[in-house]
Amino acid sequence: MPALGKFALAAILLTAACSAPPPAAAPPAAVDWSPAPVVPLPSQPPPALIVDAPLPDQLAMGLVVLRYRAENLRIVPVYGPAALDVSPRIGHIHVTVDDAAWHWADGSGEPLIIQSLPAGPHKVWIGLADPTHKILAEKTVNFVVPVHSGHH
Repeated sequence: MPALGKFALAAILLTAACSAPPPAAAPPAAVDWSPAPVVPLPSQPPPALIVDAPLPDQLAMGLVVLRYRAENLRIVPVYGPAALDVSPRIGHIHVTVDDAAWHWADGSGEPLIIQSLPAGPHKVWIGLADPTHKILAEKTVNFVVPVHSGHH
């Protein structure tokens, strides 16, 4: 076979190998994932709020760190009636410490960090709210801040 013919045959084989479809990937393990939040959903399950207990090491120093997450709702700082039409659903949280007459709203999705609570029993109420501040789910976390020395 002439040299050019060998080169042409090698080029054809290389092209065929490179254009062949990739091997089929193994199907992903069965995981209960919610739909990707990139397209509107025709129906949505009710939102849920999951809140962890305060982290014990920080609590021993008088620092309350509460991790939380929402299911079937994305936490974002978007408010007002027009945001009710966003799909998948969006919202934020409301937080009240020790039955105070006031609360604050947070749309960051980051852990709540509360400091300078006196030693003793406390509770933090967290409400999962829609963009108009209507509470959709709620949790109360009870804990005791131990006597500690020093500041943060």
